[in-house]
Amino acid sequence: MLKFIVKRLLSMIPLLLIVSVVVFLILHLGPNDPAMSYLRLSNIPPTDEALANARAELGLNRPLVVQYFEWLSHALRLDFGISFTTKAPVTKHLLHYLPNTLYLAGVSMLITIVFSLPLGIMAAKYKGRWPDHFSRVLAYIGVSTPSFWLAFIMIIVFGVKLGWLPTMGMGGLRHVIMPAVSVALMSTCINMRLIRGNMLEQMHSRHILYARLRGVKESYITRSHVLKNSLIPVVTALGMHVGEVLGGAVVAEVIFAWPGVGRYAVAAINNRDFPVMQCFILMMTVIFVLCNLFTDILYAALDPRIRLEEASSNG
Repeated sequence: MLKFIVKRLLSMIPLLLIVSVVVFLILHLGPNDPAMSYLRLSNIPPTDEALANARAELGLNRPLVVQYFEWLSHALRLDFGISFTTKAPVTKHLLHYLPNTLYLAGVSMLITIVFSLPLGIMAAKYKGRWPDHFSRVLAYIGVSTPSFWLAFIMIIVFGVKLGWLPTMGMGGLRHVIMPAVSVALMSTCINMRLIRGNMLEQMHSRHILYARLRGVKESYITRSHVLKNSLIPVVTALGMHVGEVLGGAVVAEVIFAWPGVGRYAVAAINNRDFPVMQCFILMMTVIFVLCNLFTDILYAALDPRIRLEEASSNG
């Protein structure tokens, strides 16, 4: 297992290097001049002399390759420069807001797991009956509903009309309910239908039929064979949902004034704050890659055949 983890960690290095190159080139070869954005946010008139001084201060007058490797060397030390807007270190601000985003994303993933699992099991167990029909209708609604539209509807209904939940900011548990639900609904519905489909496929497999012929209790078959084997593809799907949840969290943070990195990054994009944009994109990529690494490890722990196949291919 340790060899499997080390191999996955080593495979992340070229991926992150490619991402760093793409992030650097997208922002530096785009139509917007970082020096012009720097002067505008610093309230300095963009004269030729001021632009030349800004380019020299930001290192934009050097070859692009030299700029990249200098930026990469600082990024490896978690130094992404100074924000054009706040004149403070970018890493300090993003690390301050990151726990709030991870909290919102974590609650959203928890909602996805807690609700999709029993609903998917019920839909498979009672196929063709009302729990299955209910889950199907819920899945259609959830997949078809944009998260931002659901967020506005919940604000109007539960925040303004009924006054049950706060509509803005971060505080206790009541503050996170609406943002987390708006982010989690689509992932919950997708996961629920995936669990249902996997369980129905397992229920009709040959080893389940033989277990029933041997007189094994139905509850034991469902718990130890059907459900366990059905959850293996779901683990992979949960890893894919991480990107979906992080993207939804950015939208929810803006709508609900949640003090997270997404809201901070959106303000940076509007202001053309290049250091913040670079740090945000790279940080989200690292989080997504690490979550997929954890998914691969969990997948291999649930299904030892994954490790055996890799070992045989290497051998």
